[in-house]
Amino acid sequence: MESAVGVGLLRGGRDLGLSSELTSLSLLPSCLPDINELNLPKTCEIDFSDQDDLLNFKLVICPDEGFYKGGKFVFSFKVGQGYPHDPPKVKCETMVYHPNIDLEGNVCLNILREDWKPVLTINSIIYGLQYLFLEPNPEDPLNKEAAEVLQNNRRLFEQNVQRSMRGGYIGSTYFERCLK
Repeated sequence: MESAVGVGLLRGGRDLGLSSELTSLSLLPSCLPDINELNLPKTCEIDFSDQDDLLNFKLVICPDEGFYKGGKFVFSFKVGQGYPHDPPKVKCETMVYHPNIDLEGNVCLNILREDWKPVLTINSIIYGLQYLFLEPNPEDPLNKEAAEVLQNNRRLFEQNVQRSMRGGYIGSTYFERCLK
């Protein structure tokens, strides 16, 4: 099945038929054949906002369960020339109270670092990021304060997540609203 992307979105792996000018996935750079086979979860969409630069795109995750249910989190992907031997650079553009995402948007996901292998795909990363919202890992934190709260007081952690997603302060840090 051939899908259309370019200046547009892919939701849950379905072609949205946004316009006839969109670039066909079959024309993607040869270093990204796995995008042609994306099988997106229903909670994710990809935005290829620049049809001339398909190596840089946004992923939007809207969890439908867990602590982050109802939130909308945007990640930027930058796929370098070393792909698939080097992982893409992934950054969270939404400030989020999360043990595995720091306040600058750096993401702690093992397959983006030491566990990357050329057989892994963009789809692997998408599912890994989605899993971080379902099961935050306090054992490997970038945000040590959030990890500590999650380990010691799950109820307070959940309250902090909800407060941050509604928009508000946790300590001296302000979080913009990110509810969909």
